[in-house]
Amino acid sequence: MSATQTQNNFPKLHNAMWPGLVGKGSPGAEPCIDLDTMLDLTAKAEVNGQKFDGVDLFLFDPHVSIDIDDAGLKKLAAKVASKKLTIGSLVAPVWPPTGGGSAMGNEEERKNFVTQVQKACRIGKKLRDLGIRKYGIIRIDSAAGVTDWEKNPKANTKLIAKTFKEAAKVAKDHGERLAAEGEICWGGMHSWKNMVDLLEEVGQPKVVGFQADMAHTLLYLLGYNEPKHRIVPADFKWQPGVFHEAMKKMTKALRPWTMDFHVAQNDATVKGSGSHDKTGRHCLATDPNGKLNIARDAGYWMRDDAGKVTKKFKHICWDGCMFPNDVMMKQETWNNILAAMIQVRENHGWKE
Repeated sequence: MSATQTQNNFPKLHNAMWPGLVGKGSPGAEPCIDLDTMLDLTAKAEVNGQKFDGVDLFLFDPHVSIDIDDAGLKKLAAKVASKKLTIGSLVAPVWPPTGGGSAMGNEEERKNFVTQVQKACRIGKKLRDLGIRKYGIIRIDSAAGVTDWEKNPKANTKLIAKTFKEAAKVAKDHGERLAAEGEICWGGMHSWKNMVDLLEEVGQPKVVGFQADMAHTLLYLLGYNEPKHRIVPADFKWQPGVFHEAMKKMTKALRPWTMDFHVAQNDATVKGSGSHDKTGRHCLATDPNGKLNIARDAGYWMRDDAGKVTKKFKHICWDGCMFPNDVMMKQETWNNILAAMIQVRENHGWKE
């Protein structure tokens, strides 16, 4: 049997477009990279005849306006299709500077949050109707800082959950699901335990779940913004056995909620860029300082406790947030990333 015959074709392999925007464009930061360029770099990536299957999008100017009309969505769908790509998950711009509001804010702020989710869900449904989007979620977070959340943890978690429940009604009406991003910069979601507590408070696992990012969740082990929820000991030296047990504990708690998955690398440091708060540093797939064995460690999320492939994700996405522009403009960067993604699929995917 040839190599081609044995290759898995699920989950589909996507590239995130938002690294062209996140941490870019603000004073003192690098300029944004436009959507056409990001699509071209993705479409041109190739490894042994295999290519990316699609892209995940940030619904934010200058890539895709959250207020884009139906004619604009048709043009977007045609543009992506012309690159032989599809569309998967969408990031809703729920933060105050983008027209949203804190999920634990006042009534107006929380209303703005839900409005942004509603707009994102409308776009998601329209893209499904256009046939360019067959899977994927709407990504959200609390749009609140850790310091503000810590002023009243229990009350703030309940308020975030209340906002998420209101957003869930909107999502359900549009046939969409919401995935909350696990990242140490979001209040109430900044540790693995806080994240589980929030999702349990929402209590709608079929509509509101978790988005796991390998780079961000690695910092959950270290308890960076919530030391009491640290899983590894203070003198942790990345011993394989200790790392394995910590990953098993974290993923056992979060995997049942996980409905969207980002493949990534991390050197266990934190980084901010432009207006983006410090969070888990995304590294190149080939970074020698990376703490993750990407092809192996994706399995903690893509396999169950017994080691069986779950088939929960129709697609997986590479997230290279806050890579420098000169790195992102090299085709080699994306070929190396695609190679890592293919290996993840070979290790933990399936064939249909």
